[in-house]
Amino acid sequence: MPEGEGYEAFIQRTGQVPTRDNLHDVFNGLVWLRFPQAKATMNRLHVQEIARLGGNSPRGAVRDALTVFDENGALLQCPDALWQALVAKDWQRLFVTGRPLWQQARLVLFGHALLEKLITPRKPLVAHVYRIKSGFDRADCPTKNTENIANLDAIFAQHITPESMAMKPFAPLPVLGVPGWWPANEEPAFYDDAAVFRR
Repeated sequence: MPEGEGYEAFIQRTGQVPTRDNLHDVFNGLVWLRFPQAKATMNRLHVQEIARLGGNSPRGAVRDALTVFDENGALLQCPDALWQALVAKDWQRLFVTGRPLWQQARLVLFGHALLEKLITPRKPLVAHVYRIKSGFDRADCPTKNTENIANLDAIFAQHITPESMAMKPFAPLPVLGVPGWWPANEEPAFYDDAAVFRR
């Protein structure tokens, strides 16, 4: 990057993502490849907010939310009952009694810092989850389907607006509690850890 040019401005001007030789930046580059529309929309909003507030001002609510999600976000498509339990932090309903409903859900990681942290998984790792209500049919579109990820990218990019981000529309989700993501969570007692599964 040229000296004196901001990171977000450089990306918008060149279409290139500066990447240092570390896992954090490698994962960021990979997320750009996987979610190009959403990442470009986030970049554009950062640049707009910097212009609006001034480069030396505090980030403000929109940029704070964009940064939180960019670093630590995940997208969730799920039945209403799971989302309601997540928002209520009703971990027993979300992960134990509602466990079968996870067969109708999909969680897709987005945050590059979260991906980096999951290299060495720890029970307290939490994602900031944004719910996508449309564009997914579990039977027809497995997570590995590249076309389906492109659709998810396009849908999420449309959701990223200054108004939506200013509301910080995320719910905290301890990711290793998701059924199938960690062998220990097959035991209901896994969710009794109040240090992780907090109200």
